[in-house]
Amino acid sequence: MRLRDYTDRLNHGLNYGITTRIAMPTQPSPDIIFEALSAYQKSGALQGAIELDLFSAIEQGHCTAEALAIHCQADPRGIRILSDFLSVHGFLVKQGSRYGLTPESSAFLVRSSPSYLGSASVFLNSPRIQHAFHDVASAVRKGGTVLDQGGTVSEEDPVWKKFARGIAPVARFSAELIADHLKIEDAGACKVLDVAAGHGFYGITLARRNPQLQVHAADWPGVLQIASENARQAGVSDRHHLIPGDAFQSEFGNGYDLVLLTNFLHHFDAETCIDFLRKVRSALNPGGRAATLEFVPNQDRVSPPREAAFSLVMLCTTPSGDAYTFAELEEMFRQAEFQASELHPLQEVSQHLLISHP
Repeated sequence: MRLRDYTDRLNHGLNYGITTRIAMPTQPSPDIIFEALSAYQKSGALQGAIELDLFSAIEQGHCTAEALAIHCQADPRGIRILSDFLSVHGFLVKQGSRYGLTPESSAFLVRSSPSYLGSASVFLNSPRIQHAFHDVASAVRKGGTVLDQGGTVSEEDPVWKKFARGIAPVARFSAELIADHLKIEDAGACKVLDVAAGHGFYGITLARRNPQLQVHAADWPGVLQIASENARQAGVSDRHHLIPGDAFQSEFGNGYDLVLLTNFLHHFDAETCIDFLRKVRSALNPGGRAATLEFVPNQDRVSPPREAAFSLVMLCTTPSGDAYTFAELEEMFRQAEFQASELHPLQEVSQHLLISHP
């Protein structure tokens, strides 16, 4: 609207005795721009603190820059600057010269905590994942990753070993939520296929909670070694069986009561997913179920924030992956001859569980 038009309409309203509240635009702030452009500094600082095990040191009572420097074998000035930066960004609190933990850093960044997430940085900040975002413009022009060899879905990409070891703490929590939704303790004797098992904790958790359950874990051989280690530690290795190789080429067999598709479909385009779901459908018993864990954005594709933003991760790391809406996932399963699908939000992990019935 031109300024003259704006003032004419305002005067027209005032002339007729109309009290009009005009919402004048506030002064825009560049903060969000600078925060995004410098976000690498925050992730780098957190990565450094994790490597120094700074949060564990504070938990143990080393609360000044001098004490932390001795414990972490670092320079006092360097520790002070890093700790101040972490305080500015909400990872620490500072009173006088002493540093303390926030509830979040205490729960998730102290190495002895059962919910420790520091290991996730091994995958999320790995050079290959970071490199995928170095040229987003080219990925947008291409419509897929600019990484070599087809991105992270290439054969036996070593990044998945880092994923299997680094993301395991998050997966354990998600696995418990899935087991709750499936009421797995009441399932009795059942045979489970764990597709792209990775660390194996989804299938392992079900086996731990149901002593009559047998798990068949499918993934690349190198990744399955990690799943096998975790199965032994959980005491379920006698019921944890391996199907090494490409999930699209491997023979799964049949007779499964449940198929786990955890964080798998988003790596591929819809047609590839449909073809694979037909394979899953043929492996299931009548009355069986497919349990799919996914980032599922709303129909507007910009909410909820974390699930919607995941589409960019797929654009930059895979040739044709995406974060699919429930309508899109439901249609994929329908075309693969599944009769019904229901969606369950897992708000604790910002994901959704889709349970589909053949």
